[in-house]
Amino acid sequence: TAIERNNIFATIKRCAKKLKPEYNGNVYLETVRCYFDISQENLEKCRYTYHGNETYAFLMSDKYIMALYTHCLVARKEAAMKDVQMEGLTEKEYGMVRLTKVGDVLFQAFLFDDVKFQTGNIIGELLTIYVERRRITNGKEG
Repeated sequence: TAIERNNIFATIKRCAKKLKPEYNGNVYLETVRCYFDISQENLEKCRYTYHGNETYAFLMSDKYIMALYTHCLVARKEAAMKDVQMEGLTEKEYGMVRLTKVGDVLFQAFLFDDVKFQTGNIIGELLTIYVERRRITNGKEG
């Protein structure tokens, strides 16, 4: 719910103030779309009418949500290992996609509360905040 999401953000802000982190590098937000398919038969079982609008409701246990989250993490790492060339990215951005320029992961969230449907797939988003890995050459950061 919106209240639960606001509570999560408030907790994150309290933790950040308490820890007072300092980062010696650029911080990046990555959004990865995670695609899941569901059979038409199962999708029909999840169809509901809410306030006069047709929608879907998926009942998921914490264990099931963690399995989807883990699946997204593994798929993201596998995509990085494939070393697929992407047009329009700088070398630094391409290094982030390959996970070679990534230092610390500051925060990660699997957003499944704003699900989208596209060509027979259910889409959730995996958000990750990275700190760029710093190179040290001749005793200087660069």
